[in-house]
Amino acid sequence: MPLGTWLRAGTSAAALVLGMAGTATAAPAPAPASTASTAQAAVVTLRYDDSRAAGWESAIAAGVASWNANVSSVRLVEAAPGSAAEIVIVATTGWPQATLGPVRPGRQVRVELGSQAVDQGYNKTRIAAHELGHSLGLPDTKPGPCSQLMSGSSAGTACTNATPNTTERSRVQSTYASALAALAPANGRTLVDAP
Repeated sequence: MPLGTWLRAGTSAAALVLGMAGTATAAPAPAPASTASTAQAAVVTLRYDDSRAAGWESAIAAGVASWNANVSSVRLVEAAPGSAAEIVIVATTGWPQATLGPVRPGRQVRVELGSQAVDQGYNKTRIAAHELGHSLGLPDTKPGPCSQLMSGSSAGTACTNATPNTTERSRVQSTYASALAALAPANGRTLVDAP
């Protein structure tokens, strides 16, 4: 091979090696500030189906409104008729109960709003908000005061508080704010809220 061809081949190979070395050691460009803030501000939307919860509609709407007003990392919305929902809500004759979450988009938990608690004098809106709290990953905090939504029936029949307290809000907020938490499965345990 003539000397000129060797020199051109050697120069091309050296340029290729240097170019690849520069690519391998180059730091990735930082994400634009707008992209980073968008990722942090992402809201997890969970759909609920209350089509089998006749008689509980206003209590469910008030419970949903309470959670939506108090946390910003997750939003509860009513599922369109016939579409899939992450939270399936049904009316039953027993004690209220729910699957312990946190439920994630595309997965499903069940809430049973039992009339037995209402028959004994417990507030429907508090029951609905409490059971939704289980779906969002909060366990019971029994016994507890009325100021704790997750104290459930242990707060007594006079308690009508349907608003999560600071600790409850913080736990749900952090659970749904983390992108890694989206991969965590729901607990799957059913919590029965009988006294």
